[in-house]
Amino acid sequence: MTVTFIKRQKERARQQRNQDKQVKREERKREKAERPDRVAGEADPDIAHIIPGPQPPLDM
Repeated sequence: MTVTFIKRQKERARQQRNQDKQVKREERKREKAERPDRVAGEADPDIAHIIPGPQPPLDM
């Protein structure tokens, strides 16, 4: 294989990765827009069960 061919392959791969990233960005943006807004004062579901301070020992 020639150097030019290898460079062309790398460039195509780079362009494909960039295109894939752009598609993922647009998908995340669309999903974020479709998500319902939380009501003020409503607990964040990701941290609702967390208790601050020392944690009780795990019973194994």
